[in-house]
Amino acid sequence: MELEKNQKEGKQKGKVHAICISDIRGVEKHRILEGHFIVDFGIEGDAHGGNWHRQVSLLSYDKVQAFNERGADVTDGAFGENLVVEGIDFRSLPVGTRLAAGTAELEITQIGKECHSHCAIYHRMGECIMPREGVFAKVIKEGRIRPGDMMEVLGVNQKRPFTAAVIVLSDKGAKGERKDESGPEAKNRLEEAGYQVEELLLLPDEPEVLKAHLIRLADSRQLDLIVTSGGTGFSLRDQTPEAVLSVAHRNAPGIAEYIRYRSMQVTDRAILSRGVSVIRNKTLIVTLPGSPKAVRESLGFIMGPLEHGLKILRGSESECGRQ
Repeated sequence: MELEKNQKEGKQKGKVHAICISDIRGVEKHRILEGHFIVDFGIEGDAHGGNWHRQVSLLSYDKVQAFNERGADVTDGAFGENLVVEGIDFRSLPVGTRLAAGTAELEITQIGKECHSHCAIYHRMGECIMPREGVFAKVIKEGRIRPGDMMEVLGVNQKRPFTAAVIVLSDKGAKGERKDESGPEAKNRLEEAGYQVEELLLLPDEPEVLKAHLIRLADSRQLDLIVTSGGTGFSLRDQTPEAVLSVAHRNAPGIAEYIRYRSMQVTDRAILSRGVSVIRNKTLIVTLPGSPKAVRESLGFIMGPLEHGLKILRGSESECGRQ
């Protein structure tokens, strides 16, 4: 009754149905009477704990019940979830949403997950709801949660740092035949500007691999910015722009055009750059050349106005025109 009342009043609240952990990865979790949630780790005693973004997994009890009504007959923790909560549709909440339960607070860091190896539930039912309905979070305030505690959705802190990922495309770099310096250069430059760089990837010049990571980072992790380095030239292996354009929802050409314009004042070879800039959902993707010098210069050209554009994508600012 309390959950129904909260929903009618528009309150985002739910009730913790179960807390589950396991001492090894890749197995079903078991229920515990109380969870100790630790900052920069997760739940004490859980094998998935650690200083990473997937410290705690959450799943809606309502989704599990609907799945069971179709004959799944799964118990709490069967999907590898840590928290089962009644009354909250986690899949509808954006990354950055803060959740409070008991004396602990969490922040959602990822929506859904990739299923690399199908579990027993998938083989029996033909699907598994965790990749689609589950979310992941990190602990931002230490505390304890017990079954029966109420969970409240606190909302998203729009003033939190911008999140970013850096992807370097290099066949030789991915094989270990050449040390990459452009990726660390981009990461350092972004962090100096206050960005929180979540991932630094070094990939071969394979369009399908790049597309998979772009979709994951934009859709599941919902990062504000993805910067790529390399693969924007005339070589037959340089296919970064085509891969990026294939996953784009909207074009944002001014950024790439401005990088080319400013770069041509440094070298006339900048006219050979095929870099692009696009938007997927609320994530901005910008492709940069492959040299550390070009990465440093390109980011220096755009860092100023970029902040305003990212705030617009977040919804914290709305006006683009100058006053």
